[in-house]
Amino acid sequence: MMSACPNPLWPSYRAGARLTVDLDAIVSNYRYLQTLASGASCAAVVKADAYGLGIERVAPVLENAGATDFFVAHVDEGIRLRSVVSEQARITVLHGPRPGASADCVRYGLRPVLNSLEQIALWRDEGLRTGALPEAALQVDSGMSRFGLSDADLETLQTDKGLVDGLKIGLVMSHLACADTPDHPANQAQKDRMLQMSVRLPSAPLSLSASSGIFLGADYHLDVVRPGAALYGIAPNRTGPNPLLPVVRLQAHILQIREIFPGEGVGYGLTYRPDRVRRIATVAVGYADGFSRHGAGQGCAWFEDIRLPILGRVSMDSLIVDISDVAEGKLGPDMMVDLIGPRRSVDDVAEAAGTIGYEVLTSLGHRFHREYVGSLDNSSRGD
Repeated sequence: MMSACPNPLWPSYRAGARLTVDLDAIVSNYRYLQTLASGASCAAVVKADAYGLGIERVAPVLENAGATDFFVAHVDEGIRLRSVVSEQARITVLHGPRPGASADCVRYGLRPVLNSLEQIALWRDEGLRTGALPEAALQVDSGMSRFGLSDADLETLQTDKGLVDGLKIGLVMSHLACADTPDHPANQAQKDRMLQMSVRLPSAPLSLSASSGIFLGADYHLDVVRPGAALYGIAPNRTGPNPLLPVVRLQAHILQIREIFPGEGVGYGLTYRPDRVRRIATVAVGYADGFSRHGAGQGCAWFEDIRLPILGRVSMDSLIVDISDVAEGKLGPDMMVDLIGPRRSVDDVAEAAGTIGYEVLTSLGHRFHREYVGSLDNSSRGD
């Protein structure tokens, strides 16, 4: 195992908290998903800076583990990714080319997803300008009403075949709206509709399932699966135990400890007042670090096996926890408590805040001291 690598911008003694990213866990999750979707190619979604965990550290690890296809949202993300993966890695840009960006896709070897007739026209025009175009993907709207070609668009393409003639189409894809609810009827309906729509397009590999869709079974895997959040330990659904390994741990320093008495208020708005003497600790993480103000009253930190409820409102740079159940003298200033860790997952934090793990993970701030642990060639799942 390689040594922890701190973020040089935030030395540990200057940061209020430490975010540890387990690269071995990411590799293990990728290989588990790859096995689960055997028969399909397993890509890796690294948009939003690898879901906030650092694309420069995460993408090479995934490529070393066998990933050859990567997905990002924007052209700029694709350009950034191109600098840290091999020339052989295929990078697909989900949002496709905006006006003026087609040339950058060609220059950096990015495969755009063409989501509309307008994007098809942009890409075709770039081909006419340069005389050649790299591969593109097409997306169909199978029922989410977000991205992709509609039935009317497909009729236009069939009427005017010149719109796609000469384009190299390497993937036809869609996206499930309700994959995190396995028994939702929309899953089957979207799969059926995508297959019906795909026969009206140039023949190419098919992709429907992202993270949660992989767990719907082999019928949903088709040719390519596109896990994102699952790589980073987010549960694919809430119907049972999470089969994925946790990837992050967030530990925050205690700034101050004090004793408060019945009736004394805590934090902005003085929304919490104790009914008995309590010991409280001010912790160096707040909503500017992605730790939501909403639902704070249902949240907690942990010290060893002791739950520390969050009291009052989360501030921009700090929050307050109740440490009354910790033996006096055992927990002091500058020691650390877990906000995300062995006893409280990213999904647990999300549930308390009334959101999803994706949002929690991608919102974690850049003020933490970051450590990356794990080796590039670990092949064990680490159960």
